[in-house]
Amino acid sequence: MPFRTLGLDPKILQAVQEAGYTEPTPIQTAAIPAIIAGHDLIGIAQTGTGKTAAFTLPILTKLAAMPAAASPNHRTRVLVIAPTRELVLQIEENVRAYARHLRLTVATVFGGVGEHPQMRALRAGTDVIIACPGRLLDLMGRRCGDFSQLKFLVLDEADRMLDMGFLPSIRRIVQQLPRQRQTLMFSATLSREIESLTHEFQRTPKIVQIGRRANPAETVTQLIYEVPKHAKTALLLHLLRDPQMNMVLVFSRMKHSADRLARGLESKGIKTAALHSNRSQNQRLKALKDFKSGAVRVLVATDIAARGIDVDGISHVVNYDFPMHVEDYVHRIGRTGRANAIGDAISFVTPEDRDELRALERFIGRGIVRKRAEGFNYAAPPPPGNPDEDVRRFPRAQNQARPPMRGQSAPQHRGSRPEHRRSSPPPRWRR
Repeated sequence: MPFRTLGLDPKILQAVQEAGYTEPTPIQTAAIPAIIAGHDLIGIAQTGTGKTAAFTLPILTKLAAMPAAASPNHRTRVLVIAPTRELVLQIEENVRAYARHLRLTVATVFGGVGEHPQMRALRAGTDVIIACPGRLLDLMGRRCGDFSQLKFLVLDEADRMLDMGFLPSIRRIVQQLPRQRQTLMFSATLSREIESLTHEFQRTPKIVQIGRRANPAETVTQLIYEVPKHAKTALLLHLLRDPQMNMVLVFSRMKHSADRLARGLESKGIKTAALHSNRSQNQRLKALKDFKSGAVRVLVATDIAARGIDVDGISHVVNYDFPMHVEDYVHRIGRTGRANAIGDAISFVTPEDRDELRALERFIGRGIVRKRAEGFNYAAPPPPGNPDEDVRRFPRAQNQARPPMRGQSAPQHRGSRPEHRRSSPPPRWRR
């Protein structure tokens, strides 16, 4: 089915064609006509299946059909809320590409950068605002933004925003929006908690679900490598000898371990960048730019920072640290095999991770293939002095404290906390 059968505006179709797309994905085929028809919608599909275009294209089509008088004093008509700045920037890139032949203004709102340009954009009544909830609520509290003419509200990655503790902020934002609006929710997974909240935010929404709930993309080959904890870095270096692993996204649970692993790979001659919330916005943008361009071969990221990474050609995703939550696994491996491309997802499983692995396999309804790396010495002893990590000859971080002397308590570091959520409730499948 070509895009022209979905009822899109001719200017939008031209932009889609110029972007190189010819056929819509299943989520786009199902969602676009329903949104154009004016329905509230819940869209559930695996990561990498084109959800951003599924709501961007029909919204832009409806904006193109609105007369200029529909936006008096140039007030904001579209608000998209997403959990991370990377996802906000990715959505912005898509909106600008598809709206290139329309006279629309677009702006982003998120933390970690100067707030004055964002305040000016909100006060100017920018047509499309794409925002993280924390910074947006802060600026709305300072009387920035006029949403009285808002027509469309989109909550992207709704399940992740709940996990990150953004629900109170989202409630406060929604309370200040017009009731007469079209509200769309999209996510790779949609928890039952979020579904129960649709009664607050939506009116008799249509549900579009592509594939099984939380089922990883079919184009991703999933493999498990069982390995002692101290040998994970050595195994990763061994696997990276394969030239087919040419664009690799590695997931670490902790920010400090992501930095340490990136430094370790660099010390072995592998071009590597790190991506996590302790990095500045410029550092994060440079890491993504270098990864997309091929200037770095490996990007080491934490779960939250990796949300919104939409990079074509990722050959492998490596779960260096096994994810604590099923939803994290689904989102992680969805970074490869995007838009029907082929990709590999490799997970390192230590003896401590076996309960989580069994729970994951029960959740997705099948076992994951176990594999052993040829030529790798699994029986190698831990390096002396550090039994937990294979960091032989890796430089110590400048701000990493030495181990405490006997009788002293270890110092606390902000960067040593898991990044993937503010509070860490027990995994859902354990409840």
